[in-house]
Amino acid sequence: GCPAGCLLRRTSVFGTNVYAAVSSVCGAAVHSGLLGTSGGTVRLKRLQGRHGYRGSSSHGVQSQSLSHWISSFSLSKGGNSVCVCVCADCQADIAVVMDSSTNIGQRRFNLQKNFIAKLAAALKVGATGPHVGLIQASDSPKTEFLLTNFTHPKDLLFAIRQTTYLGGNANTGKALLHAAQSIFSSELGARRGHPRVLLALVDGWPSDDVERAATFARDSGINVFIVSVAKASPEELSMVPDRNFSRKAVCKDNGFFSYSIPSWFNAAKHTRALSTRLCSLDQLLCSKTCYNSVHIGFLIDGSSSVGYVNFQLVLDFLVGIARSFDISDVGAHIGAVQFTYDQRLEFGMFDNDNKEDAIDALRRISYMSGGTSTGSAINYAVHNLFRPAARGRNFLIVVTDGQSYDDVRGPATAAHSQGVTIFSVGVAWAPLELLRVMSSEPKDTHTFFTRDFSGLSDFIQPVVHNICTDYSHNN
Repeated sequence: GCPAGCLLRRTSVFGTNVYAAVSSVCGAAVHSGLLGTSGGTVRLKRLQGRHGYRGSSSHGVQSQSLSHWISSFSLSKGGNSVCVCVCADCQADIAVVMDSSTNIGQRRFNLQKNFIAKLAAALKVGATGPHVGLIQASDSPKTEFLLTNFTHPKDLLFAIRQTTYLGGNANTGKALLHAAQSIFSSELGARRGHPRVLLALVDGWPSDDVERAATFARDSGINVFIVSVAKASPEELSMVPDRNFSRKAVCKDNGFFSYSIPSWFNAAKHTRALSTRLCSLDQLLCSKTCYNSVHIGFLIDGSSSVGYVNFQLVLDFLVGIARSFDISDVGAHIGAVQFTYDQRLEFGMFDNDNKEDAIDALRRISYMSGGTSTGSAINYAVHNLFRPAARGRNFLIVVTDGQSYDDVRGPATAAHSQGVTIFSVGVAWAPLELLRVMSSEPKDTHTFFTRDFSGLSDFIQPVVHNICTDYSHNN
């Protein structure tokens, strides 16, 4: 059942009638008119994820729009049913990096543990709510517990209080990188489709560099928050290796991801405000990255000059690119067109909703053999693979081994104007000038050439890196 006064707390609701699963169930129940503020019981029906949740204002609740989510639910009047209807609207996976350095000392370390315990209580950690993991920053990072180790509030609070002080250097950068690389893996319990948050508590300043770890976290869709406690005094500033460490570490330097607390002695009063930020789904800007947001079309030359053996090397190259992205129903998507004089849609951008199926579809493409009309193939691919999207989301990778029999300049220019970024990958006899005409600006980072098909594998990482660079620049 839903308790009375649910809406006195902050609730996030996404959708109308059908709600994204990240929504507060109680907030959705009030929004749909099934419950009033006095609470009650509703029946919840789990549904598949979808695109285009529509926001609306209803019964005093303003629901928000959401482009897509991994799963949904609908509600009806309560009866003899099992209903998980809690007043917590936070669905994030949150890894906390705590300061265990010699600088903080045992007394302030204990105050820090008390702060983390109160923050966990404010978040209302639970099996269906937020999950919390804990890492200590010292000379080397130490994982105290993973996201799924303690999902019952009492067990979690006990585990926090049992954490013992380490001492040593405040190597926050090492701890952030360790957390980003390990804690959020699905094998260790991170939930697919849930926002990933990395909260670092820093007493004074870090002993090491945080920028590399922060870049990795951002590229992985992890939202880094920095809570600075007891900042360096003016006479201590000369000892700080990097005064701008917080700005370099956070998900985005817009003020939202940085939080300052004057002292550990009054830290507890900041837990509610901080918990609200950690659960603000619409503000978690790093949840979307190139790896889980781009649409990549492969335009594959199937002309007679390629040959069957080399065609398989082209497919290996494209599979290598595809493996680098988080392909799923709510993540990145790929589609493929093969061309000679004619074009063949091998599979559409939204035909495969997981990486395994998408890669299988790539590997199953059969070699056509024929002539080479690259210009008309670009037109065909743009119209048959892509939906309108923000600039920096739609990418077309053209792989060809020779001269086109038709004009490529017009179709390529039209594709650029429609927000499709083109990477040209040439092999063997493909003229460099033709490749550069097709490529997006800057030409040097969007044009690749190798004399032999076996050299394509060297381009996998540079192409992936440049896709992510374009995405970051435009988003």
